Amino acid sequence: MLFWLKVTHIGSMAVWFTGLFLMARLFAARRRGQRDGRDAFFNPVANRLFFRIATPAGVLTIGFGMALIPWATPGGWLVAKLCLVTLVVLLHLWLGAHLHALGHGRRVRGIALLTGVLAWAPLVLLLAIAALTGAKPRSAGDLPAPGGARTAEPVAHSSSASSAASAESSPGQ
Repeated sequence: MLFWLKVTHIGSMAVWFTGLFLMARLFAARRRGQRDGRDAFFNPVANRLFFRIATPAGVLTIGFGMALIPWATPGGWLVAKLCLVTLVVLLHLWLGAHLHALGHGRRVRGIALLTGVLAWAPLVLLLAIAALTGAKPRSAGDLPAPGGARTAEPVAHSSSASSAASAESSPGQ
């Protein structure tokens, strides 16, 4: 069952991010006045892509990801990954808000920012999420024990403490 949860999570994530990449491409075409940006093409394609493909895939991705959390190795990497997923959700909502504004005939502010910076945001977020998931780095640190309970004595991390300890343990030279 764990295998199929992972497969569906990764598959729905691929569809979600593809939708985000294409939405950024459609907004860029609209801003530049290209054929893909004209109302006759843009409106039905962007609405279908956002509401019927990307949004359900995003919901499935988050749902399957939440189902996988009990099997995840705990640590700071997981918190960092969830923060990055939050940024992806905020990007998705931002794209939806701009699509909604266009549908109501309002001028969309910040579209130049979208095509310049945020067009690359899904790729950067996808690579960061994949790197965190694949590496599960210990450098992100461990989470503290629940309730503030301490399980081990604190370790001194200063350079003077480590040099003093090494001087005591080494025989006289």
